[in-house]
Amino acid sequence: MENALNLFRVAVVTPRVHIGNVSKNCEEILNAYDGLADKTDLVVTPELSLTGYTCADLFNNRSLLNMALKGLGKMVSHTKKYGEGGAALVVGLPFEKAGELFNCAALIQNGQLVAIVPKTYLPNYGEFYEKRWFSAREYDAEELEINCGSEKLRTLFGNNIVINVGTDNAVCIGLEVCEDVWATVSPGRIMALNGAEIIVNISASNEVIGKAQYRRNLIGAASASCISGYVYVSAGRYESTSDLVFSGHNLMYENGKLIGECKPFEETVLVKDFNLTKIRHDRVANKTFSQCKNNYSDRKYRLVDCRKPLIKKEDILARVSITPFVPSKNRRERSLEIFNMQVAGLQRRIETTKSSCVVVGVSGGLDSTLALLVAAKAVKNIGLPSTTVTGITMPGFGTTKRTKNNSLELMKYLGCDIREISIVDSVRQHFKDIGQDENVHDITYENCQARERTQILMDVANKDGGFVIGTGDLSELALGWCTYNGDHMSMYAVNASIPKTLVRTLVDEIGHNMAENGFEGMDKVIEDIIDTPVSPELLPPNEDGTIAQKTEDTVGSYILHDFFLYYTLRYGMTPAEILELCKEAVRQSSDYKFSDDEIRKWQKVFYTRFFRQQFKRNCMPDGVKVGSVSVSPRGDLRLPAEIESEEFVNFEEYDEA
Repeated sequence: MENALNLFRVAVVTPRVHIGNVSKNCEEILNAYDGLADKTDLVVTPELSLTGYTCADLFNNRSLLNMALKGLGKMVSHTKKYGEGGAALVVGLPFEKAGELFNCAALIQNGQLVAIVPKTYLPNYGEFYEKRWFSAREYDAEELEINCGSEKLRTLFGNNIVINVGTDNAVCIGLEVCEDVWATVSPGRIMALNGAEIIVNISASNEVIGKAQYRRNLIGAASASCISGYVYVSAGRYESTSDLVFSGHNLMYENGKLIGECKPFEETVLVKDFNLTKIRHDRVANKTFSQCKNNYSDRKYRLVDCRKPLIKKEDILARVSITPFVPSKNRRERSLEIFNMQVAGLQRRIETTKSSCVVVGVSGGLDSTLALLVAAKAVKNIGLPSTTVTGITMPGFGTTKRTKNNSLELMKYLGCDIREISIVDSVRQHFKDIGQDENVHDITYENCQARERTQILMDVANKDGGFVIGTGDLSELALGWCTYNGDHMSMYAVNASIPKTLVRTLVDEIGHNMAENGFEGMDKVIEDIIDTPVSPELLPPNEDGTIAQKTEDTVGSYILHDFFLYYTLRYGMTPAEILELCKEAVRQSSDYKFSDDEIRKWQKVFYTRFFRQQFKRNCMPDGVKVGSVSVSPRGDLRLPAEIESEEFVNFEEYDEA
């Protein structure tokens, strides 16, 4: 499983610039490069980094142009000492060709000048007047021989070039310069459609009020629409400040998500990993991307190889959350957003069916609590009385005093129509009917109780002219941890796309938010529900009355299962990739610790259960989708129930690793 993670490591550097002094600029760049050459795959410096961006009319001076060429040659020679494994280096320089001067990005690696890409669009408005010195246009790639001081270098010159970096599993990158990304149809977008997975923009963007956020929005949107990594590096504060100031605001985005930033006037070096699997998965999954390729294929792009083996990553230079479904920022705001989607879905269903009531089985656990909160809010929005929600608690053989009391207290706070219906006698009669020994606590013992509860809910809904709200969550559906035609079934499943880790967060945030806004005192019962172990309470409790049957003792931690689920469905990652990513997430986590053996054990359980339980998902009830991962057979996950998962997962190779 070595090098299972499909990563590309990039460093952006804003070195101190010496305006017009190419020798010193080369020294600054190479000092930075030397510290990164054997630790990264690509090192990127800003626009016109060999000369400085603010040279102005000095760009017309022959000495500066000659020095820039010599500096380029020095860069190329310097990279030889790192051999084929050394990082590729991108620098900016003015480059003269056939009586025209171009503002260019050059990629260098292992003594080779791989490509020179000229800027396509020149800003000539406001504080910018680059057309005074430079030319810009679509320039079809051609091979050149360049005299860089003591040696001649062969290269490819043009702005219809994409570069393959690597040998095995190479990554395709595209180069653009500053204003290019601000264009309505940017070169980066066309490069992406021609295979570039990482777009590199070398820039000199001056700072004015509000521009930093605009820049984030711009690069983030470009990364999202291109389904790509985006590397943006800008000139820093040592450029001329006669009229402008530059901040060295450097950014890295992956599929629209910010993965790293050098904030204005602060850091000057940023090193991060791009996950190529995420980029490649989303491109394959998004058919609009391939359709755009067909529509914008008039101009042919040249592919040039930079045969640098990608470095072996012993760690991951990216934040990996062990709870990818749980919002890391603005948790209350995001929770309310998700909750409102659940409420809107249920509200529409109530209005459509013209139901007299909605029926919820309330266990005192997390899932039924969230479903009850959704139901209470939905009927309130419609203007119906709170008693439109019929909450039924159905104590059985495994019900504890704690969960029963919590369910009753919660329903009182919400003003529900409260009913208590014991299932003990009816289940015992059923045991007698089918010949089940009550002392044999097997799967039949458990499922009879689950199905009896569902029968009660369905029949009450029929009797009172309502429908049953399902309480089961996404994690349970993924693992098949539900009784077929028992808690598996309802008329509308409000939690169907909410994973267990997110359910806990929503109950916490929404419960406390409601307690602060009209339901004073409810926070105490919410806190106790959150602290209650996850359990179906189908087996008898301990002698002291506490819960004996704890779901995670049997099926494994939902923290791990939600992690496996997210990366399996959202990005289609292999078991090996997910295992390594999970190990890293655990290393980064201060709250959850699992050994490598535990992760491997429960990951195998996850795959086994996930594929074997598809038949339950194939007939799951309706429920609104709130996130990027869903198992609905109608829109998101269409799998045959008979899939032979052993070879798909390749457990033998997995176990050997």
